[in-house]
Amino acid sequence: MLLMIPGPVHLHERIQLAMAKPMIGHRTKDFSEILEYCTEMLKKLFGTKHDVFIISGSGTAGMEAAIACFSKVKRITCIDNGKFGDRLGKIAERYTEVDVVRFEWGKSIELDEVEKSLAEGSEALAFVHNETSTGILNPARELAKIAKKYDALVIMDGITSVGGDYVAMDEWGVDVAIVGSQKCIGAPPGLCAVAVNDRAWEFYNEKCPFYLDLKAYKKKLEDWQTPYTPAVSLFFALQEALKIIEEEGLENRIRRHRELSAFVRKWVEEAGLELFPELNEYSQYSNTVTAIKMPEGITDKELRGELKEKYGILISGGQEHLKGKIFRIGTMGNVTIRDVVTTLACIERILVKRGIIKPVLGEIEA
Repeated sequence: MLLMIPGPVHLHERIQLAMAKPMIGHRTKDFSEILEYCTEMLKKLFGTKHDVFIISGSGTAGMEAAIACFSKVKRITCIDNGKFGDRLGKIAERYTEVDVVRFEWGKSIELDEVEKSLAEGSEALAFVHNETSTGILNPARELAKIAKKYDALVIMDGITSVGGDYVAMDEWGVDVAIVGSQKCIGAPPGLCAVAVNDRAWEFYNEKCPFYLDLKAYKKKLEDWQTPYTPAVSLFFALQEALKIIEEEGLENRIRRHRELSAFVRKWVEEAGLELFPELNEYSQYSNTVTAIKMPEGITDKELRGELKEKYGILISGGQEHLKGKIFRIGTMGNVTIRDVVTTLACIERILVKRGIIKPVLGEIEA
């Protein structure tokens, strides 16, 4: 099965083989060396010189750690213009008062609305950088700038942008950021990382979840250890995935992600289909997933079902109220132009057969 979804992504053979290594003790020098390498490499991906803590848990575990550990605020503003912005708000509601600034899913963030919430007393801002549910890249730099105007803590979900798009946590003024292993990094699901600068600790809440208490991770990181038993085989995989990124070069990797997503968008345009996100002057199309409106004449079940059963390719549909209305093509991780062209060719074949579009793929330069 060719995975062309916004995570989990196809695993490079080297990463699969890395997980087959014999088990090692997690309190040994061997593991410490792996943890140190992964931590230092992740700092480069986050664009930070500050601490990075790797947790054995999914991206959502990282989201909760970021919110819960730094929830010593009267109120937090959470931006919801997609599934994962909505999730940030739901997590935050468990720890403090929340002002959810909502926009229709797929619509761009209006900065004035965010500033209004902060001006009314929020002491923190949480948002998703790359909203994969709608295929939109939110304006991280501009949002962080507004938050700093009100001296608010800035928490950024970079789960699907870190390692695949430009992220500059320190430069932008982001205090806390999150990434998941199974997205742009190209590793298996099951690990996440939270990057934390020094200022964030002013907002530390000691009543955060025991397992996700980042202060415990910070203390053990002094000895290049984790506070609890880590998923060792996943660390083997993460180490290999980060080596592949280092070999490719982060700038080259970001360029590849951007070129592949641009190719998908060009195909959408030439085929007469319609992209789902509606952009303003601050937002952009995602470079790791493309969200496309479902054309008339075919259902989600027919399109994705035939693509999976006949061609062995898996793409994603819409989530919640967007089910059946959009389909999404992932371009993240170690994906290649061959993977993208193959996917588009098969989708095109299905749509051409039904008379929905005319063949166009041969006219587009890779």
